[in-house]
Amino acid sequence: MHVIIPVGGLGTRLRPHTWSKPKPLVTVAGKPILGHVLDHLLSLPLETVVFITGFLGEQIEEYVREHYDLNVRFVEQPEPLGQSHAILQAKGLVEGPTLIVFPDLIFEADLAALAECNADGAIFVKEVEDPRRFGVVVFEDGRITRLVEKPQTPVSRLAVVGIYYLREIQDLFQAIEEQIARDLKKGNEFYLADALQLMINAGRRFVWLPVSVWEDCGTVEALLATNRYLLSRQQQSVTTNVQANAVIIPPVVIDPTATVEHSVIGPYVSIGPKANVSHAIITDSIIDEGARITMATLTRSIVGRWADVQGDFMQVNVGDSSQIRFERTDGTARNNK
Repeated sequence: MHVIIPVGGLGTRLRPHTWSKPKPLVTVAGKPILGHVLDHLLSLPLETVVFITGFLGEQIEEYVREHYDLNVRFVEQPEPLGQSHAILQAKGLVEGPTLIVFPDLIFEADLAALAECNADGAIFVKEVEDPRRFGVVVFEDGRITRLVEKPQTPVSRLAVVGIYYLREIQDLFQAIEEQIARDLKKGNEFYLADALQLMINAGRRFVWLPVSVWEDCGTVEALLATNRYLLSRQQQSVTTNVQANAVIIPPVVIDPTATVEHSVIGPYVSIGPKANVSHAIITDSIIDEGARITMATLTRSIVGRWADVQGDFMQVNVGDSSQIRFERTDGTARNNK
């Protein structure tokens, strides 16, 4: 099985964190989003994994090569022209059965079922209550007939999650080339759904396969919800190098190189490598690598790498290497930066 993973998106909805790192490397439950995705894919007999990179793509390559022993290729998308254009960059690098995964989600699915799939392709879906915010599949007799983006009338409740299987990836490459030649795009982007619809219209048989879990990581609110979900699935909290004067309320995950003292941590908190937390109360938050939290009360917050937060805050969203302080002098509050 080959895998194509487009990782070149700007991740604008997760700023300020994605100013300094690509969205797939944003941390959730103690690990980058991409790490969770790759761990799940390791259950497959992987032949080649192709990453289509863009903004800060060198960070993606560094992370993958450091943490995974895989046959990988990295190809840069020269222009941000959309999903189909990104996938076309893998032409010549893969052939035969191929899985396409967009790494801005945490999912659980029976990927082993792909070995029994005799269709030309499969689209993974999750049934949702309100499909108006998603792309959905419309099917007859188990066969997908249409892909509809954000339907305002209820044509289907099977939302497309961003995972696609092609029995022969060359067929998709040909459809994308036709899509680009016919200039089938929205705005300035070529969307994968249009290329897949061309294949369906040409008689290719697509089926849908379910995911049991679909957790979005595209916004700050969604990232915190996914953090809660992943931590709640842990059998026990990971809390090494925590001082006796700290109180831990599970579930939490604290990197072994982090330091926590005189603090109350949890529930639903992940603290990254080399972070330092002192005299703080933190709940429902993500504290990234090297961050320093002192004399602060935080909830529903994300603190980026090497950021420094001091003072009485309740909710913050602080990017990498930022500094934010709140001092009290003679009963007067003052913001420094």
